[in-house]
Amino acid sequence: MAKIVRVEILQVDLVPKAVRTDAIQSFATQETPMVRIHTSDGIVGTGYSYTIGTGGSSVVALLRDHLAPRLLGRDPLDIEAIWKSLFFATHATAVGAITSLALSAIDTALWDVKCLAAGRPLWKEAGGAQASVPVYSTEGGWLHVEPQALVDDALSVRAQGFGGAKIKVGRPHVSEDIARLAAVRDAVGPGFEIMVDANQAFTVGEAIRRARQYEPLDLAWFEEPLPAEDLAGHIRLAASTSLPIAVGESIYHPSHFREYLQRDACAIVQADVARIGGITPWLKVAHLAETFNVPICPHFLMELHVSLCAAVPNAAWVEWIPQLDDITTSRLTIEGGRAKPSSEPGLGIAWDWQAIARLQAFTPVVLSA
Repeated sequence: MAKIVRVEILQVDLVPKAVRTDAIQSFATQETPMVRIHTSDGIVGTGYSYTIGTGGSSVVALLRDHLAPRLLGRDPLDIEAIWKSLFFATHATAVGAITSLALSAIDTALWDVKCLAAGRPLWKEAGGAQASVPVYSTEGGWLHVEPQALVDDALSVRAQGFGGAKIKVGRPHVSEDIARLAAVRDAVGPGFEIMVDANQAFTVGEAIRRARQYEPLDLAWFEEPLPAEDLAGHIRLAASTSLPIAVGESIYHPSHFREYLQRDACAIVQADVARIGGITPWLKVAHLAETFNVPICPHFLMELHVSLCAAVPNAAWVEWIPQLDDITTSRLTIEGGRAKPSSEPGLGIAWDWQAIARLQAFTPVVLSA
């Protein structure tokens, strides 16, 4: 039986290629904490998570001081047991973003080990439900982008075969949002999906008002209209509009998704594998949503989510935002507007270790048995 004999912790900081702004923040730097787990039989699994500019050092400290030491000597295939024990070992800081991001870096590394040991790609090892998933683009729809540029981007990605595009909303007045969205709808016609994302910017009353204005544009969904902790507000909003309400990137435990689904507070779940705590809880959220006949359309992390979406039957979209190009040699494969998961054993991400060495934020931390 293999054991975990060595754990490495490192971080790279990546600058997005495009300016990314939304209704509450700018995305200037992607801190990318990484964990490498070495086993006694020679397998090395790599996992990661991310921040959008703050908190990376806190994730690394939690990994270094509290979580990684508990891995040494354990069977790497005991993924459920390890996740549960690490969650309870840090229960004073859970449920929350920092703990979930740290758990995810470990959990994704363990799944990499599991898939490498089995000689199977993640999408097969985790379920093998569908060989490809429709893809939509977000990279051209940021809040600062003016209407003509939004139109140009939407037409471009449609020509590339993408099935939709996401546009950020939350301009000071609803009329500004409508002008931007209407320009795109007029250009692309009715057969191309438009998603909108408010990044938790609105009050309940303003979200209800804006949803009423958005409805004639036949949007695919209204994402993060309210702060994620406002369950009651989402219930009110969902009951007031025909637009599907999408939530999840700011929810950090499967039980919180259960509350949303039980209360009819959303129609689409967008669990983020890093923010939910890894592949293990992500799969639970996906299957939970399936029991409610609700699709999962995960947030960000396309390089990992493409395999997870292919693993489950109710994944409806992969979100295209290039994230890891500077530190990987693999690229998302898109054919006919559908993203295809890697057939290589493991997570399906080919890391460029020379690039990672150049971009490291600090000397890697190494723990050995």
